[in-house]
Amino acid sequence: MTDITFTKIKPTHALEICQGLELDEPATALLQDNPTTAAYLHQLIALKLYPDAVRFLAYALPNREATWWACLCARNGLTDKTPANEIKAIELAEAWVYKPTEDNRKLTLPAADAATYKNPASWAAIAAFWSGDDISPVPEAVVPPDKKLYAKAVTGAVMLAATQGEANKVSDKYQLFLQQGINIASGGDGRAVQQSTP
Repeated sequence: MTDITFTKIKPTHALEICQGLELDEPATALLQDNPTTAAYLHQLIALKLYPDAVRFLAYALPNREATWWACLCARNGLTDKTPANEIKAIELAEAWVYKPTEDNRKLTLPAADAATYKNPASWAAIAAFWSGDDISPVPEAVVPPDKKLYAKAVTGAVMLAATQGEANKVSDKYQLFLQQGINIASGGDGRAVQQSTP
């Protein structure tokens, strides 16, 4: 399974991606042998180091693909009781993924704010906003983002999506979301990956 080619991830070895990335000690120890990107991700998943696997994949993916992943994970938890502002946040983030214009990107900030950062939808929207060259909320000032700031928002979206709801389903959700992320990294859209039923 580690011979998968990640067409959307440029670095071929995990160490290149992990520069400046905070990982737990067991995940850091796996880097000693300088594994390939795919091998490292699969090791993290096999050892059930899911939060580290999410962080790693969020940092490895380019901003559009990572934001799309966040949107997929956020959509997974939608119900008929989901507030309209959360649905709108996802829709606007997706609109930026489909057409990454400045106009589309700027719409994601108020949507993220409206969703109050307590749910995956809000973090998916801010991932889109943080993917631009200027993250200032006002036109008079230009504030360039940290290069991988979007990845922090994606990590937040995926982890919230995995951990909200029933505690006994957290592991299954992490596995589903990581397989979706792997599919996206391999050039797919992540939608074909389905939750396995016991």
